[in-house]
Amino acid sequence: MGRTPTPVTTPESLTFRSDVTVELVKSSASDADVLFAARVSTAGEQSLDELKKDPERSKGLINYLMRDRHGSPFEHNSMTFFISAPIFVFREFMRHRVGWSYNEESGRYRELEPVFYVPDTSRKLVQQGRPGKYVFVEGTPEQHAAVKGTLEESYERSYASYQQLLAEGVAREVARSVLPVGLYSSMYATCNARSLMHFLGLRTQHELAKVPSFPQREIEMVGEKMEAEWAKLMPLTYAAYNANGRVAP
Repeated sequence: MGRTPTPVTTPESLTFRSDVTVELVKSSASDADVLFAARVSTAGEQSLDELKKDPERSKGLINYLMRDRHGSPFEHNSMTFFISAPIFVFREFMRHRVGWSYNEESGRYRELEPVFYVPDTSRKLVQQGRPGKYVFVEGTPEQHAAVKGTLEESYERSYASYQQLLAEGVAREVARSVLPVGLYSSMYATCNARSLMHFLGLRTQHELAKVPSFPQREIEMVGEKMEAEWAKLMPLTYAAYNANGRVAP
């Protein structure tokens, strides 16, 4: 029997990206959700009236809850995001477990697409300082060229090896082992406002933050897009979060 020909992967068949995708696909989240949940402690069933009122009239209560860290009223809502990002972003993402649900595409059940991460020239490349106290600074044109060329060459080789193993009849779950963490994956991530605030406090840098954070830029890109969607859904809660140092209650 003849051997199955090795597939050829050309540079044109690979896609290189420097961005991330974040889409809000489903939500049930409003400032009123915070208010009825908070007021049940004193108003009982009458707290349902909060659903019919203008939350703007109760923004002081939302700020009080945020300031004094009464967190549970911020959990009675839901947001589901579709996210496409490099695998290394997801590995950091899934350290956030409380208040989060995830479903990611599977390399066991589908052939993975040749889409890979190559940072653009806005990405700072050079780390200076010791662990826990370091900064990133701009890379030189030569360093950016080296990163781009090396990554693209490595991706082409690894995806060609992946295709070769598949052509040999090797199971997808084994063949995927040759693929790097710069490969793009996709997932649905569902959270509530409290869990998202905790995520943003750790995974974004912001001038209003009381506690400094030093996230990897790529996961910060995801966080920024999620934050923008949440801010539109719950503007009073978002304003209180910023006014109180971006610390999750």
